[in-house]
Amino acid sequence: MRSLRLPAALAALVIVASACSGEGGEGGGSEGYPRGETLYTTGTAWGPPVNWNPIMRGQYAVGTFGLAYEPLFHYDPEANDYVPWLAEGDEWPDADTHVITLRDGMTWSDGEPIVAQDVATTIELGQMDISYSNIWNFIESVEATGDLEVTVNFSDSRPQEWMNWAYSTPIVPDHIWADKDQAGLSDDPNADPVGSGPYLYETHADDRMVWKRNDDWWGTEALGLEMQPTYIVDIVNASNEVTMNMISNNEVDLSNNFLPGIDQMIDGQAITSFYDGPPYMQSANTAWLVLNHEQEPMGDAEFRKALAHAIDMETIIDGPYSNLVEGANPTGLLPQWDDYIDHELVSEEGYSYSPDEAVALLEDAGYTDQNGDGFVDTPDGEPISLTLQVPSGWTDWMEAARVIAENAQDVGINVEADFPDFDLLVNNRNEGDFDMLVNNERQLSNTPWTYYDYLFQLPIRDQQTTANFGRYENEEVWALVEELAAVPADDVAGAAEVTSQIQEIQMAELPAIPLWYNGLWSQQTNTTWTNWPSEQGTAGYATMWDGWFELGAIRTLAEIELAE
Repeated sequence: MRSLRLPAALAALVIVASACSGEGGEGGGSEGYPRGETLYTTGTAWGPPVNWNPIMRGQYAVGTFGLAYEPLFHYDPEANDYVPWLAEGDEWPDADTHVITLRDGMTWSDGEPIVAQDVATTIELGQMDISYSNIWNFIESVEATGDLEVTVNFSDSRPQEWMNWAYSTPIVPDHIWADKDQAGLSDDPNADPVGSGPYLYETHADDRMVWKRNDDWWGTEALGLEMQPTYIVDIVNASNEVTMNMISNNEVDLSNNFLPGIDQMIDGQAITSFYDGPPYMQSANTAWLVLNHEQEPMGDAEFRKALAHAIDMETIIDGPYSNLVEGANPTGLLPQWDDYIDHELVSEEGYSYSPDEAVALLEDAGYTDQNGDGFVDTPDGEPISLTLQVPSGWTDWMEAARVIAENAQDVGINVEADFPDFDLLVNNRNEGDFDMLVNNERQLSNTPWTYYDYLFQLPIRDQQTTANFGRYENEEVWALVEELAAVPADDVAGAAEVTSQIQEIQMAELPAIPLWYNGLWSQQTNTTWTNWPSEQGTAGYATMWDGWFELGAIRTLAEIELAE
């Protein structure tokens, strides 16, 4: 996640003033929210909320999925277990059939019952051009085989991939969504969301999104979870300075943004995070150095290995991050996926910071300074001049990019850091118009398959919008990723056998370079609400980030308590 760009002072003052007053209401109305019933959050929204369409993943207002809409299952990363949610249970009669049974008595927020056809319709919507259309590459059919029973038949059994969908995709009501066309799925903001979740749309303004507790939520009785805040007010980000002041003044209870210097404010009492000391935050995703294999010399594995050995991660961790992150394992897999890492292989074949090794690898591969400018040239004598892009305003990544560029220059690789606007960088990335960039767009999930799909997905397209931004083509490793998708969802040993084979190719080829584990930026104040997740106390995640409610963050809203 990025740090924040400083907006106009007036905009910052408006947000601070409205946060202090506790006002809500569309267009800046004056409806107040009692402080002892309201959870104030910030750090996730970068602009005004304008969309509550759960099908438009990544574009909807904070909380649309998780607070208003829910999936069939949740996933517990610590226990490596699927938690029935809208589903009460499931079974696999055979490898190509999944039968899901819903809980009885659940209702949508408009009072209509939640039934099997809602699930079938949600799956069938994937036959149009939406974010999860790929499931129809391996689904043969879906049918409501009872009021509360859904049967999914697969043409290709891919339980790792399928269960990723089952816990990370919102179910929508058939009576509202079944007749929508492509435009309705892609363009309708769904301004009056009818969901199944513990919170209801209350109001919004340019600077905030407000949710109100759904006191008829099915989960209070079925799951024993009673949401504590009556209101959740998520405030649009303004700047680091504004957020720091809001935390200090008890105007925000939870911040989910990277805040430089927050380690100086965390005291374990008034202001807390998950750990009392470094890295303070739990790991959320991996920051990768993505190399464009279509640009010379990034297509050369020996060059990529030399660059990996040149990067001094300790300088990045100690400097830009002030020990708020940890260096990544050479596989890139998060600590929660330790069972899938072949540690013996990594010990023998992995990389570490060693400028001397970087220089030796370059020389052995024919990269020498042939024109006397102090930088190595290609084996054919062509000068090498590379650019490392990260978004302007993402101060932590900008400083890290400068360190990486300096490290590369120290071993003779001419790299300069560049900071385009975010939208321009995304366009360059998708079109392949870049040399190197930093990216972290796959987070903790139910399976390391998601990371390997991110790294190795084939075929390469003109526009790479979600995966394999480096355009690395290796049919052998992609076949192994496909094999991993077919491993039973609860077979850790079987999956580890496949990930070991993937890692053997990964260590030899190093198509992208894992850098650090990006933190689950989470700072909390204990003045109004307490009992936040911590290493010593309650497990879980204190975050409003998309995708984390289904990993356990929703339980945090039931477990926090009013401070005495």
